[in-house]
Amino acid sequence: MQNLREKIAYLQGLTKGLDIDDLTKEGKVLSGIIELLGEVADQLEDIEVAHEDLEEYVETIDEDLFDLEGDIFGTEEIEMNDMVEVECPKCREAVCFESEILDDDDLIEVTCPNCDEVVYMNDDETLSDFYEDELQINEDL
Repeated sequence: MQNLREKIAYLQGLTKGLDIDDLTKEGKVLSGIIELLGEVADQLEDIEVAHEDLEEYVETIDEDLFDLEGDIFGTEEIEMNDMVEVECPKCREAVCFESEILDDDDLIEVTCPNCDEVVYMNDDETLSDFYEDELQINEDL
């Protein structure tokens, strides 16, 4: 930001050094442009400060959320051998989800995070049968 302010100050000095008269048409245009550049630099500086404040705030919220998740769900990580891996039929990405979903009585759809294609639905018999061949419990994950 300092470099931008230096360039604007240089242009202001250059117009004075070249004796550009503010009363001529060209002088008015140049003075207006330089004044506008100063205002733009001021607004950019305000945006930069607000952005830095927002980054700090979001980082604080993220840390608080991490702590809250630890308090609610515990610090234990999900066992990777309790995961099911399915290949998305649309984009061929591997999609992993908990094996408990297979036995859940509620309607649950698992979608690919890459393309939002439904890769597993536990209620629809035809879709479940179709993907049944693709489901592999991955013990090695």
